[in-house]
Amino acid sequence: MRHVLSATVQNVPGVLSHISGMLASRGYNIDSLAVGETDNPGLSRMTFVVRGDDRVLDQVRLQLEKIVTVVHVNDISSRDFVERDLMLIKVKAPAGAVRSQVKELADIFRGKIVDVAGDSVIVEISGTESKIEGFIDMMRPLGIIELVRTGRIAMIRGNEPGSESEVTLAPADHAISPETLA
Repeated sequence: MRHVLSATVQNVPGVLSHISGMLASRGYNIDSLAVGETDNPGLSRMTFVVRGDDRVLDQVRLQLEKIVTVVHVNDISSRDFVERDLMLIKVKAPAGAVRSQVKELADIFRGKIVDVAGDSVIVEISGTESKIEGFIDMMRPLGIIELVRTGRIAMIRGNEPGSESEVTLAPADHAISPETLA
């Protein structure tokens, strides 16, 4: 079973390393990971995907909640949510019919060509995992030169409580220092 988790964490050096190391040391694999600052510069949001049954999910949540720099953990996959992945893909596309085909497919998948070279193009596309995988399948016969993807990001639909905008940090003298993570 696939679980999408969101962790609001203090935005201090070493948090990503600490969390990923803790999960790896307990034998949990992270299928996807994306981290970015929130509207509050003191907080970052980590969105990651783990696979396993409900017992695995409970263990991962318990382990995350023990980490001092973790402010809040949310199982997004248990709710109605929106998720997106971003990909850049460079494909062989010499001028002419092949390049036109790539352009048409990019348009169908609501992607856009962001770079054109003499014999290749780079397409940017965002969407669900299945949409991204579908586009990759369409590009394979043309010749994929290079491909890079972000980790999945996700957000609960509507105005449910538990978002990082409702989290307040302790005063600066109580914030976690990088030394605490060592």
